[in-house]
Amino acid sequence: MKTAILGGGLSGLTLARLLHDKGTDLVVLEAEPAYGGLCRSRTDNGFTFDTGGSHIIFSRDTEVLTFMRQMIAGNEQQNARNTKIFYKGRYVKYPFENGLSDLPAEDRFFCISEFVKTLIAVEKGDLPAPKTFRDWIYYTFGKGIAECYMVPYNEKIWKYPTEKMSLHWVDGRIPRPPVDDVIKSAIGIPTEGYTHQSVFSYPLDGGIEALVKAITRPVAPYIKTNFRIRSIKKQGERWLISSGTESIEADRIISTIPIQHLIAALDDVPPAVEKACDTLTYNSLVCVNIGLRGSVPDYSWLYIPDPALGKTNRISFPSGYSRHVAPEGSSAILAEITHQPGDSVAQMTDEDLIAEVTGTLTKMNLLTPDRIVSASVVRQPFAYVVYDTEYQKNIGVLRDYCRSLGIPLVGRFAQFEYLNMDGCIRSVLDFIKSYPA
Repeated sequence: MKTAILGGGLSGLTLARLLHDKGTDLVVLEAEPAYGGLCRSRTDNGFTFDTGGSHIIFSRDTEVLTFMRQMIAGNEQQNARNTKIFYKGRYVKYPFENGLSDLPAEDRFFCISEFVKTLIAVEKGDLPAPKTFRDWIYYTFGKGIAECYMVPYNEKIWKYPTEKMSLHWVDGRIPRPPVDDVIKSAIGIPTEGYTHQSVFSYPLDGGIEALVKAITRPVAPYIKTNFRIRSIKKQGERWLISSGTESIEADRIISTIPIQHLIAALDDVPPAVEKACDTLTYNSLVCVNIGLRGSVPDYSWLYIPDPALGKTNRISFPSGYSRHVAPEGSSAILAEITHQPGDSVAQMTDEDLIAEVTGTLTKMNLLTPDRIVSASVVRQPFAYVVYDTEYQKNIGVLRDYCRSLGIPLVGRFAQFEYLNMDGCIRSVLDFIKSYPA
């Protein structure tokens, strides 16, 4: 009984590892020359960068966190989070509602006043229940925090109007701030938000790909790279999976590839299913990697809500995650730019993107161009799932169709869910419980 796992990203490789541990005969089919998906890393001129954006190891899920840390045991650096939001030239503590005392006085008053007004209105039942993500932001944080940070940052990262986004996904991902913490932060009493990531781990050597390689070690011989799936057909009781030049037969398949790629490989897909697939919305990602002489501020990462500062929405400092990420006397900065597939950012050259990011970092006084010793660009076509207001209807159609075919969907872009690394591993663990050996 052979199982074919479609896709060799974090989900597919974790799935392979755990099924292999159960004695399953399997093959992993990966389109790219190297496996790892969004959790790959590259080293240029002595600087190591993650190619799918900044990754760290943390989780509220103790089982998953234990698994990840066991995988990198002996190759782990633990760090205390020191994250800021660059707001009007100031470094405001993250999350924003825990850093109100860092704001200009007028903005601080605006945020706390509107937070309290909204809280009272909600308690009295004067505000209708939110229907969209934008509604939820105002309903939860008030007009001040919404307009100073939450709306501009979220529209910058999602590249989508918040009033056209669903709110079903926010519970558990964006915590509701405790009232006491918001008031304390406004008057300068230190508070911490998102405490599950206040201490995080990172591989000492190898970037985040070290986690993938550790997971993959027992199953590396069963991974077939450069196998881009062109067609999937059911022949009797077996599946025939073809790259166009090579075919693989399997008794069972599990898909971890983007749902769009899976649907494109199937024959006779009903028009309603094709339409639901075409309607799904997602963002692509550009990572600009900068290696430079000298030090950088002792920050973990920075959020940049102001569009006037450029296209970059987040900057991370990998040389603070691991002391081995950059050569002695040097530092690393990773800038992320989300964009819609095919838009103006997608048309920019690598040189233009490096100049764009260098300009932003210079405006923020994080570097001067003469310090740069290495610069490169990595593009990821699939990066973030966007939850538009039609999402739940469309993904329901797709999941029902795949279920009818007997093709399980596991992982971020197969399930088409905004899952962090720990969420991907949790999706695998949950799937394994019901999957026959």
